[in-house]
Amino acid sequence: QVQLMESGGGLVQPGGSLRLSCAASGSSLSMHAIGWYRQAPGKQRELVAAIAIGGSTDYADSVKGRFTISRDNTKSTVYLQMNTLKPEDTAVYYCNGVPGSSWHTAWGQGTLVTVSS
Repeated sequence: QVQLMESGGGLVQPGGSLRLSCAASGSSLSMHAIGWYRQAPGKQRELVAAIAIGGSTDYADSVKGRFTISRDNTKSTVYLQMNTLKPEDTAVYYCNGVPGSSWHTAWGQGTLVTVSS
């Protein structure tokens, strides 16, 4: 069974940076388009960034220019570099297959990002 593992979250001040990592056991992420999602308290989970197998990327307007998604296929890991963080970026961040793709698995535990002074 595929298990997704997100890491790298933490407490950061506004304007700070974090890098999140997404790895999986039981599957190679290099074979799939992967998205980073987030869910803030009281809100629905939303897709914030996605990366195709070939490396093309797409971002939600709210993070465009501040977040960068990338992948290292040799490590079967997908990253989310988050810069210029804002309090409204506070959420639990998850990775998974992108909407509409043939690959989507059970959600991992996510990693909590808190942006606060």
